[in-house]
Amino acid sequence: MAKLIHRRAFKDTRGEAEMFRRRAFAGFALILLGLGALVGRYVFLQVLHHDEFALRSINNSVKPRALPPARGLIYDRNGVLLADNVPAFRLEVVPEQIKNMNAMLVELGKVIPLDQDDLDAFHKELKQTRRFDSVPLKMRLTEDDIARFAVNRWRFPGVDVVPYLIRQYPFGPLFAHVIGYVSRIDADDLDRLDPDLYKGTTHIGRIGLERSYEDILHGKPGYELDEVSADGRIQRVLKIIPPVPGKNLYLSIDVRVQKAAQDAFEGRPGAAVAIDPRNGQVLAMVSVPTFDPNLFVNGISSADYKALNTDPNKPLLSRALRGAYPPGSTVKPFMALAGLEYGVRTPQDSVVSTGVFYIPGQSRGYRDDQRYGVGVVNLYRAIEDSVNTYFYKLALDLGIDRVSAFMGSYGFGKPSGVDVPGELSGVLPSREWKARHSPKAPAWYPGETVITGIGQGYWEVTPLQLAHALATFAGRGVPYAPRVVMSTADVGAAPAPLANPPAGPSLIKNMKDWQAVNDGMQLVIYGNDPFSTGAGVKLGDGFPYRIAGKSGTAERYSRTSDAYNENKSTAYLAARHRAWFEMFTPAEDPRIAVATMLEAGAWGAKDAGPIARKILDVWLTEQGGPVPADHPLPEPIPASSTAPPEDTPQTDQTDMPAPDSSSPEDSTP
Repeated sequence: MAKLIHRRAFKDTRGEAEMFRRRAFAGFALILLGLGALVGRYVFLQVLHHDEFALRSINNSVKPRALPPARGLIYDRNGVLLADNVPAFRLEVVPEQIKNMNAMLVELGKVIPLDQDDLDAFHKELKQTRRFDSVPLKMRLTEDDIARFAVNRWRFPGVDVVPYLIRQYPFGPLFAHVIGYVSRIDADDLDRLDPDLYKGTTHIGRIGLERSYEDILHGKPGYELDEVSADGRIQRVLKIIPPVPGKNLYLSIDVRVQKAAQDAFEGRPGAAVAIDPRNGQVLAMVSVPTFDPNLFVNGISSADYKALNTDPNKPLLSRALRGAYPPGSTVKPFMALAGLEYGVRTPQDSVVSTGVFYIPGQSRGYRDDQRYGVGVVNLYRAIEDSVNTYFYKLALDLGIDRVSAFMGSYGFGKPSGVDVPGELSGVLPSREWKARHSPKAPAWYPGETVITGIGQGYWEVTPLQLAHALATFAGRGVPYAPRVVMSTADVGAAPAPLANPPAGPSLIKNMKDWQAVNDGMQLVIYGNDPFSTGAGVKLGDGFPYRIAGKSGTAERYSRTSDAYNENKSTAYLAARHRAWFEMFTPAEDPRIAVATMLEAGAWGAKDAGPIARKILDVWLTEQGGPVPADHPLPEPIPASSTAPPEDTPQTDQTDMPAPDSSSPEDSTP
């Protein structure tokens, strides 16, 4: 049996050594490659991109914080503070640091009371804010709120108490309709505002001067670089770029005249505006009733807002700017001037007042202001006694086109241009206006011109418009746009007056015409005629300067609703009438023109006149003049007595039937 012989192989030491060398070289090469990559990465991070990554490192511990600017303050003409910034604290939330927002709000509400208005505003703003930006949750914390939160702060990461300046209006309702108010920025505001300009800002001007001068009052934000710890606490401040505060506003309004005007209304709904004819500066602008603007600053409660909105006296309505009413006899001085300017009348031309006026060719009569007329009257007595017949015929002779053109030149039918927003344009009767608003209505008729001449019909005038027109007339026809802001000033700097040049040359062609109308308006105050509309109220008694004025009493209802009766009680008449009075002084060189309106007043002179006089009394003391004796409001007229002669309300007396379609009015009858 053959044996298999196994031969043992010899070890290849040379081959193994070669393989070892190759593997060692490959391993060494890999080590060198890794080391090279490490060195390259090191060079990339520490050399080539050192600045970038150093900045990123710093940013991990440094947070910028926007510094909102301090809002500009508002003063009256004598430096009395009307809108201030006071320190307060609010609760803010950074959304990205909150894991469960709803749970956090529930727990936080157990520490600091959060009402539904706070939560609604917070959720609304939360949707429009970046997650790393803080969102206000509750404004104006009390000391108790702050103390309770300080004890529990560790439970609420991402929530903090932040100091800020809150707007405050020291005089509350007195300037609500003029200055307006600020309120919290909402989602709609965020869509239109420059985010860089409003960083850190929580409030914005909403109405009034706060809105129209927002760009000046707001200022420019700054920022602060804070070094923070891991939990977001500020360790130290690295850099501060201070914000630029807004400019201060100085109003032309005198707070004492403003208060006297508001007090004179004794809570009755109405408005008053006083203007300096020499420059257009508004000395007082009052709307009654009013409201407290401080309620709106941090978000008005639903209950308070509902109370204001449902109040039948409408305290949110600025009657001076947005209350439009028929002006009644207050337009008669302007009508008289139009007759003189167009050469249709001279001061001595007269008409006979018999108690009823008839348009030639028509049987429909238009009642005069006195039941049986006052006889022969010229321009002076027509203004003094407010004789409708004179102005019926004057309007008819002028024609509606010339009446509209003349009245329009004095600012009726368009905004006055005042720097408080929201002004209505009113209605100036004209062919064009009727065609635009009643395209299917018949052509313009003489009867419409007749009642236009006494301030009735389509007329709608705001108290500001009437004051502006009166100031233009008192200033000898030189028109100025009404201005409430007199000057602005940077913090620590002297006020810089704002220019308000005349809007054009004088509207009056002949100063003798101006003087004639002026004399007629002085007779309203000082005349001896028993039918004078203002002299019987003694509005000029005890005042050292001559006053020129005119009353107006406009009907609120048509006589088709209730037959008019002069012998009705004062309460009945007040419910039917708008009472106006306009006056300026000194008559020879006017420095103040005032228009007052009561939504419910029996007669213009007796109800609105004393309000205007009280404004003049306080204005006089502010000019350094003697303090006039108290001028109390007159006692109510007994229900059983007949009302004294007054410019009788005209809508009731001149309510026309449908005009004769065969007699449209020519532009120049």
